[in-house]
Amino acid sequence: MPKDTGIGAATTRREDVRFLTGRGQYTDDIQTQSECAAVFARSTVANGKIKSIDTSAAAAMPGVLAIFTGDDFAEVGGNPAGWLINSRDGTPMHEPKRPVLAHGKVRHVGDAYAAVIAETVAQARDAVEAIEADIEELPAIVDMKGALASDNYVHDEIGTNQCFDWGWIEDNRAATDEAIKNAHHVTTELVNNRLVPNAMEPRCSIGHYNPGTDEYTLHTTSQNPHLTRLLISAFVMGIPENKLTVIAPDVGGGFGSKIYHYGEEALVLAAAKKLGRTVKWTADRTEAFLTAAHGRDHVTKIELALAAEGNFLAFRTETMANVGAYLSNFSTATPTFLHGTLMAGNYTVPLVYVNVKAVFTNTAPVDAYRGAGRPEATVSLERVIDKAARELGMDPIELRRKNFVKPDQYPFASAAGLEYDSGNYDALMDQMEKVADKAGFEARRKDSEAKGLLRGFGVNAYIEACGIAPSNLVGVLGSRVGLYDAATVRVNATGNLSVMVGAHSHGQGHETVFPQVVAEMLGIEAESIDIVHGDTSKIPFGMGTYGSRSLAVCGSAVVRATEKIINKAKKIAAHMLEASDEDITLKDGVFSVAGTDKSVSFGEVA
Repeated sequence: MPKDTGIGAATTRREDVRFLTGRGQYTDDIQTQSECAAVFARSTVANGKIKSIDTSAAAAMPGVLAIFTGDDFAEVGGNPAGWLINSRDGTPMHEPKRPVLAHGKVRHVGDAYAAVIAETVAQARDAVEAIEADIEELPAIVDMKGALASDNYVHDEIGTNQCFDWGWIEDNRAATDEAIKNAHHVTTELVNNRLVPNAMEPRCSIGHYNPGTDEYTLHTTSQNPHLTRLLISAFVMGIPENKLTVIAPDVGGGFGSKIYHYGEEALVLAAAKKLGRTVKWTADRTEAFLTAAHGRDHVTKIELALAAEGNFLAFRTETMANVGAYLSNFSTATPTFLHGTLMAGNYTVPLVYVNVKAVFTNTAPVDAYRGAGRPEATVSLERVIDKAARELGMDPIELRRKNFVKPDQYPFASAAGLEYDSGNYDALMDQMEKVADKAGFEARRKDSEAKGLLRGFGVNAYIEACGIAPSNLVGVLGSRVGLYDAATVRVNATGNLSVMVGAHSHGQGHETVFPQVVAEMLGIEAESIDIVHGDTSKIPFGMGTYGSRSLAVCGSAVVRATEKIINKAKKIAAHMLEASDEDITLKDGVFSVAGTDKSVSFGEVA
């Protein structure tokens, strides 16, 4: 194999050349001669009844081409959640419709109720200001505890503000309650605050319609173009999937907030068909703060039952999870699958019970963001363990070590329903203490104190659910999609390769790393391998990039596809060398007949 080309080799990222020289192509960089601009009229109240929307003055303004309101989309479908969660009593979650444009009510500040299409952004902004919307402001529901007790509903048609009341693992419930009742236990309540994702590139969508072929093309800032196509086709607009291409070019950061389908993407497609023009919408920073799916927003009560000597007996958790005004695509998975299954942490605790109540409020929708579920679980577990250490007078590190899963216990079935296959948490803690110079902390603390400063030493341990992929567990927990990924490896006649992957890069370095996988397997230069991604017309179906799944899931698909290439190439090489397939070996890009000097290069086979 060529030197410094395979897995793990230190190399410069090939995609960085265009990024560092300003030659990347982001969605807003795309321009066409027929392009016009979309701007949205957005609610300034958190909860309100739409009594009327008068667009006549706005429609008469210079450059205005069309105005859309919720009435134009009243008959189309809604944007669904990707996970169907059942409550503890077996009833399915409440799933109110999430419309393209608000219809009847606005449900959070920033909820779009109209869209103006004009020749320029400035003209569209002026026209939005001229729309006369009579919106009767209603009391806003923002506190989760209050929302559950209120008869004022975010969605009147479901008659509750509770989306679901989920329990995990229900068989543990009685035993966990008993353990908490009969043991020393520690309780703490924590707020995991709402946050706003803020990628350098705000969301942007461009809709194009070809009347000659009845085909749509959507360029959009997406971590998951295939999911966007699926949702628009199957649920929101009913466009045949083979008539819609979704392209995600370079994406300037996602962090979770660009996984999902948003109503602006459907709007620009509908407007493009109506006008016969390309329609572009680019969010400004305020829109990004108001409308990109927010993260976290949990209030958690956690209890830890301990034996007198500090052994963990049970964790019991009650969480209220804010889903906002509408269900975003992964919003029901985050506080359940991505949170509840991690509530045993790194520990041998025999009992875990998790209860999550998902709550609708008049706030922006909440969904997965950077580690989704794991940060919320970790802060709860680790804070209650610290509190227990203080109450028991134990060193917080020693309390953790006492309860860590040990290397000789693997495979280990956690009380939260997962099997851990490997780990050495004591060794990691040893290294942490060494790197952090725990032994020297007291001297550093005294030195800071002498200067009038405070210094603390904090520690936590955690596991994370990465590489979300097809499994029995995701099926049990309600995933409505397969979570598989796909890859195609195509060998060109000249010997170079095109590798088409379902995963999408928005900063992770796929264009560098995936070629290293193929190069190592074939023993050829990584530079001869091109990665194709982000275009649903060119690549196999994929479930996108999030949850550290690109290399684990899509990379595995790349390996399987490359194995097929190798097996086919060996048959061709065997024919060329007049040998049996079984006698052909591949090393450093050369096919040889075992035990002979007869060989042929990969390029010649291609």
